[in-house]
Order: sequence, then C-alpha cells, then structure tokens
Amino acid sequence: MVADLLAELVSAPRLAAILLDVDGVLAPIVERPELARVPDETRGELRRLCGRYGLLACVTGRPSAEAARIVGVSGLQIVGEHGLELAPDAADWTERLASFASGVDWPAERKPLTVSFHFRRRDDEAAARAYLDRVSTWAREAGLVPRYGRKVLEVRPPVAADKGTAVRALLEQARLGRALYAGDDATDLDAFAALTGLELAIKVAVDSAEAPAGLRETADLVVDGPPGMLELLRTL
Repeated sequence: MVADLLAELVSAPRLAAILLDVDGVLAPIVERPELARVPDETRGELRRLCGRYGLLACVTGRPSAEAARIVGVSGLQIVGEHGLELAPDAADWTERLASFASGVDWPAERKPLTVSFHFRRRDDEAAARAYLDRVSTWAREAGLVPRYGRKVLEVRPPVAADKGTAVRALLEQARLGRALYAGDDATDLDAFAALTGLELAIKVAVDSAEAPAGLRETADLVVDGPPGMLELLRTL
C-alpha cells in the first residue's frame, strides 16, 4: 500500500509537495543544538528534489534563518518556529516570553517567538524533568503554552499556529493536493493531521529511541533516523 502511494507520488512530482522537519529528520540530533548540520549527501538529494517537485519545504521549530544555515540548500521554502512565523499576532507575545524566561533558573534558548529549555545534557534527567514540570505549570499560569519535545520544554504564545497550520498554508499557496511529510517529534503530529483530506498523503515517522507516543502508530511509513530518511529521499 505505501509502496503504491510512493510510486504515485513519484510518477507526477510537479503535483506534489515534499515537506520535512529538520532536526532529527535531515540533521542528526546533537548534544549542542547550535552544532547541528545536514550532511552533504542529504544536501545533494535536497538540491535534486528542489527542481523536481512542485514544492520542497522545511517546517521546523528553529527560526527560519537558523534552519536555512543548517540545511544549507537554496531554493526550498522554510517555515520556522512550528508555524508561528506565519502568525502575525505571535510577535505580540515576544516581550512576555522574554520576561518569563528571565524568571526561570535554567539556561534558555531564546528565539524570536518561543523559548526552549533543553535537558539533553543534564546528568540527572529525572530531576531536570521534575523542575521543568514546574516551569510548565508556571508557563500556563502566565497564559503561555508549554509543550515537551525531544529532551526539551518549549514555551510558546497562545496563538493558533502549529506545524499543521504551516503545512496547510504551504499547500494552499502552492495549490497542491499531494504531499509527503516527514517528522520525528510530537509537534509533527499536527503536520500529519493536516494531510487529512488530500488527494494523496504519505506520513513518514523518522524513528528514534526518543520518538513520542503516537508517531509510529500514526505514520504510513517508518524510517530509521536521518540515515533512513536519506535513503527514502533517494527514491523520490
């Protein structure tokens, strides 16, 4: 069944979109987020796909400028901060997010529209998670929206935007009814849901030991980490 869907997608590439998360999908997860990089082999495949499909885009939690540096391929579209970059009212919360981060006793990765608290490098992960659970409660009390990802707590504004709204906007703009989306984290479930109702949709889970509940079960196809994603890109 999935093989048939892929064959149909590949047979008419100009009618389809390839939509991809970045970290954990194209770029391997690293201990320090600023060191992430898409491998040269994967970049080569992305360059090939840019000229082949109706749309090639990345939908990522990173700011789009930072994601562009990590991906290192011109010609593809990037929507950053889990779709918040397409929500004009998200910027209204910038100062409140900054103030919240300043009141948390934890190193914060401050982005234009969100703030992230990483705990991947913590020796006592249970203690770290317990503290960040408290941070999550404080965020909700402040009117913000907390959400866990892969070894990170992200706090964002209460704006109706996510990877799903970004996917729908990209497809509507490009006037495409066929799409493949690949993701590895909880926020990618929103993107999976956004493919409902398309003429042709393929949901790809990029698997890892940190995969969230529901990712594999919701996907049409599961690949093993960024190397598995690279092999899939080679077939498109």
